[in-house]
Amino acid sequence: MAMDPNVLDWLLDSDPALRWQVQRDLEGATPEAWKSTRARVATEGFGARLLSAQDTDGQWAGGAYFPAGFFDSPEANNPGQPWIATTRSLKDLREWGLDASKIAGTAEKLAANSRWDYDDLPYWGGEVDVCINSFTLANGAWLGADVTQLALWFPAHRLGDGGWNCEAEEGNSTCSSFHSTLNAIRGILAYEKITGDTNLQDARRRGEEYLLDRQLLYRATTGEPVGEFVTQFVYPNRYRYSALAALDHFRDAALLDGTAPDPRLAEAVDVVRAARRSDGKWVQAAPLTGRTWFDVDAQEGEPSRWLTMIGSRVLDWWDEGY
Repeated sequence: MAMDPNVLDWLLDSDPALRWQVQRDLEGATPEAWKSTRARVATEGFGARLLSAQDTDGQWAGGAYFPAGFFDSPEANNPGQPWIATTRSLKDLREWGLDASKIAGTAEKLAANSRWDYDDLPYWGGEVDVCINSFTLANGAWLGADVTQLALWFPAHRLGDGGWNCEAEEGNSTCSSFHSTLNAIRGILAYEKITGDTNLQDARRRGEEYLLDRQLLYRATTGEPVGEFVTQFVYPNRYRYSALAALDHFRDAALLDGTAPDPRLAEAVDVVRAARRSDGKWVQAAPLTGRTWFDVDAQEGEPSRWLTMIGSRVLDWWDEGY
């Protein structure tokens, strides 16, 4: 289905962090054009604003995953969590397309100055939470940090059913989680793309099979939908699973692996297609609660440029593959 020119124009009228992806994935712009836009992430809009918030010690908000002083503050009793500390900020900048050279020296500063909230562990070694470790693996590869030991953590901590679960390290679960597994395979995929190291490819593909066996939607035990979150699309999704976020990963993985869309994705594709409004746009669900540096997308119930870009490229990829 050809994109409505009005929707494309609406998407192009956006921050460079989004616009370069629209140019590359939907407009069919030349590499010179979209790379020129991507370079502006460092000097304009969201990217420049977030870069300006970096501390002199290399961190954001004085902490690895939570802001400095968070656990001794009233904010710790609020719903959700703040999304402003180092790991989240790096993840955003990486996914927005910032050239890592623009924060050269950050990897070394974090190695010297940043410790995890959990057990005061050194930053680039990761900690015990698979989601946090997946973000750190990808961020480290992007910044040129030595994350080879952290990479070994993923196959060693994969559960027997093929995926991962953040609760497993606390002994609270022996079954994988949709959220944790998607975060793990996305982090591994980013690591593969950046470094060319394929040693984690088997672990990634086994995690993908965990989700594919469930058609990205259902519990293996009962066949029931795994949760309402599957159809609640939101940007930024932070850590949370949805059919749209999962399909965006499978598109990315297929492009790297040179494979066609897996037929088991069909029902999830139908869910994403059904969520598109008649005007060709997707609507923002309730954003995850917690403090942010600034808003980067629409409010709840409003058309979302980010979701529309992601949904459109997922459906284009699927439709072209069949």
